[in-house]
Amino acid sequence: MLSHIDPREMPRALQHILAQSQPESTAALPRRSFLKLAGAGGLTLGAFPLLSVGSAAQAAAPDASLKPTQQPSAFVQIAPNGEVTVTINRLEFGQGVQTALPMILAEELDADWSLVCSRLGSSDPAYVDPMFGMHLTGGSNSIKHSFTQYRELGARARAMLLSAAAARWGVDVSTLRTQAGTVIGPGELKLGYGELAEAAMAQPVPEKVNLKDPKDFRLIGKATNRLDAKAKSSGQQDFGIDVRSPGQLTAVVAHPPVFGAKLAMVDDTAALAVKGVKAVLRVPLSGGAEGVAVVADGYWPAKQGRDALKASWDTASVEKVDSVKQLTQYRALAKQPGPRQFDADMAPLANAPKRIEAEFVFPYLAHAPMEPLNCTVELADGQAQLWVGTQFPGVDGAAAARVLGLKPEQVTMHVQMAGGGFGRRAVPSSDYVVEACQIAKAARAAGLNVPIRMVWSREDDIRGGQYRPMHLHRASIGFDARGQMLAWDHVLVGQSITTGSAFEGFMVKNGIDATATEGMKAPYPVPMRLTVHHPKLNVPVLWWRSVGSTHTAFVMETLIDEIARSTQQDPVAYRLQMFADKHPRHTAALQLAVAQSAYGKKRLPAGRAWGVAVHESFETVVAYVVEASVQKGRAVLHKVTAGVHCNLAVNPRTIEAQVQGAALMGLSMCLPGAAITLKDGEVQQRNFGDFVVPRITDMPEIAVHIVPSADAPTGMGEPGLPPLAPAFANAIARITGKPQRQLPFKLA
Repeated sequence: MLSHIDPREMPRALQHILAQSQPESTAALPRRSFLKLAGAGGLTLGAFPLLSVGSAAQAAAPDASLKPTQQPSAFVQIAPNGEVTVTINRLEFGQGVQTALPMILAEELDADWSLVCSRLGSSDPAYVDPMFGMHLTGGSNSIKHSFTQYRELGARARAMLLSAAAARWGVDVSTLRTQAGTVIGPGELKLGYGELAEAAMAQPVPEKVNLKDPKDFRLIGKATNRLDAKAKSSGQQDFGIDVRSPGQLTAVVAHPPVFGAKLAMVDDTAALAVKGVKAVLRVPLSGGAEGVAVVADGYWPAKQGRDALKASWDTASVEKVDSVKQLTQYRALAKQPGPRQFDADMAPLANAPKRIEAEFVFPYLAHAPMEPLNCTVELADGQAQLWVGTQFPGVDGAAAARVLGLKPEQVTMHVQMAGGGFGRRAVPSSDYVVEACQIAKAARAAGLNVPIRMVWSREDDIRGGQYRPMHLHRASIGFDARGQMLAWDHVLVGQSITTGSAFEGFMVKNGIDATATEGMKAPYPVPMRLTVHHPKLNVPVLWWRSVGSTHTAFVMETLIDEIARSTQQDPVAYRLQMFADKHPRHTAALQLAVAQSAYGKKRLPAGRAWGVAVHESFETVVAYVVEASVQKGRAVLHKVTAGVHCNLAVNPRTIEAQVQGAALMGLSMCLPGAAITLKDGEVQQRNFGDFVVPRITDMPEIAVHIVPSADAPTGMGEPGLPPLAPAFANAIARITGKPQRQLPFKLA
C-alpha cells in the first residue's frame, strides 16, 4: 500500500507546485510519479514507509547435528494458504538473488512457484555465508556458495512435510510423493503444504537428504521473471532510504573537504534558524575525521540546514592527495624493486625479435549507486535497531555495537533492499553505518530519543571516498614473429584494499594484495615477472564491481590483442591457440560469442571494426565480441555479443540481466569524464554533471548466450564487467591503429 509523501522531504518550490495542484489536501503521489517530478530538480527522495514482515513459523527444537545455516525453520515459512516465504541470506541490490535462491529451494521443496515469495534476512547466525562463515554479499558468491545449501533446505522441508502427511494418514512415507505444493498419497489422497505446515515444522529435521537429479529440475534452468520486478517497475518497492518510523528524524552530514580532517570551527546559527531543524551535532566520523550532522524533521530542511552552516576544517595534519602529482609518484615507484608474485626469467627479453613497451593508467572510480547511502538507527532500553541495505550485516552490526557501547547481541540488523551498491555497501570500516550510529548517539545525548535516519546526498556519495583504487601498470614484453611470448616483465602500482582490514590475513601475502593482481597472467602461458607496489595514500579505497579484474583484464586483453595484430594473426585464433586444451571453458565461451556474433563471416558497415576479449573472474568466463566505430572523435559501441560459461544457469533471465548491467558498467569506465580526480586533497567531482555515467543513448545492442552445463554454478554478479572495456578498446585500436593505454579512453 502506498503512503503519502511527507511534504517536508521536498524543496519549497516543489511543495508550492504540489500545493497548487492539491490545495485542500496533503500532496500524495505514487513513488514513480514523485521521482519523475523530483527528477527535474535533481532529487531522488524516498516516499514509502517501512513494510514489516511476519515472524517465522514455530519450529521444533533444531537438530543439534545441523548448523544454523542448515535449519529449514530459519529459511522457510509456509502459510495456511500454501504460500511459501523463503528468507534469503544475502542483500538484494539488483543482482536477482531474491528470485534465484527461492528457485533453488523451491525446486527441492516441490513448491508451487506461483505461491512463492521471498524476504531479506538479518544478522542472525543462520544467514552467514555457509562457506565463509560470515554475513556477506560479495565476490559473486551468493549462488555459488548457497546452491547446495538452499537445495538441502528445500529437501529437508519437503521431507518434514512428507513425514507429517504420513503420520496423519497412518501410511509409510515411502508411499507418498509431492507435486506443486501438495503431498499425494495412496488412493490419490492429497494435502496442501499449508495444511501440513504446522505439523511438519514439529517433525525432526533430517540430517541427510536425497537431492534431485538435475535432469528432473523443473524450475532451475528455466528463464523466470524476478519476484521483485513488479514492485520495482511500478515504483512500489521499498528501499533502505524509504524507512519510516514514528517520530523519526532525518540527518545529513557536512563532511570535511579533505579525508580525515577535523573540524576547526562551526557557526550553526543560520542552520538552527531553518524551519524543521532540531539540532546541529558535532560528530566523529570513520577514519579519525569529524563532521557536523544537521538533524531535522525531513531531508529537505536537514539539507537546507547543512547548506546554511559556516564551518572550517583543520587540514594541516592530513595528506592532501593530488592526482597529477600522484601519477608522477607512481611512475617513480614503478622503477623501484618490490615484492613479486611471479618471477620468471627475464633474460630472453633483451634479444627478443619483437618488443612492446606499454604504460597503463586507471583512475579512481566512484560506485555511485542510484540509491545514496543511508542508515536508520533506533536506540531504546540498551538495545539498538538498524535498518540498512548492507552487504556486511554482521560486520556492520559489530561496528554499531562498538560505537554505541553495546554487545553485538544487543544490536538488531534489519537488512533492507538496496538500490545498487557495486561493493560500496561492503565496507570493512563500516564507515557510513558508524556515522549513522555516532549521530544517533549524539542525538540521544541531546534529548532526541527518536529514530534517526541518516541520508547521504548524491554529492556525498560521489565525494565520500571508498573508491576503486587508481592504478599504474607497466609492461615490457618480448615475443617472436609467431607471437610466442619469450618474457613479460610487468609492474603494478596501486593502493591495497584489504591491508589494515579483517581480510588482510588471508588476502595479503608477501606484501601483495590478491585483489590487486587477480586476473594477471592466466589463462595465457606467459613467462611473467610481476612486481607489485602498494603505496599508502589519504584516499579511502574499496572493491568496485569485479575488483582487480577492472584493470588487469584490460591490460592483459589489450596486450594480447596487440601482439596478435603485430604478428598478423586473427585475435580469436591467437587466443584459441594459447588456450589449447588446457582451458576448455574459455574456449567454449569465446567460440559461442564468435558463432553468435557471426564474427569474420558478415561484412560490417563502413567505419566499424570487431573487438574481442575474454576473461575469467570469480570462476566464470565471459567472452565479448563487439562492433564499434569512431564518430566525430568519439568511440561508439554499437553491438555486443556475450558468451558466458558460469556452469549451471539457475535463472538464465537473471544471468542475462547481470551481463547486460555489467557490460554497461564496463562501458562506463571508457567514457570521457568517468574518473575521480583530486586536487589539494579535495575530490573535484560532485555529481553526475562531472562524473560521467552512461546514458540510454550509450547502451549498445547486446545479446547474451550461455554455455550449457550441469556443473555446480559459479559466480555471476561481476564477471560480465571486465572484458567489455578491452573488447571495445581492441575494436577502436583496429580503427585508429593506436592502442588504448588508459581508461577512460583518450582518442586524441
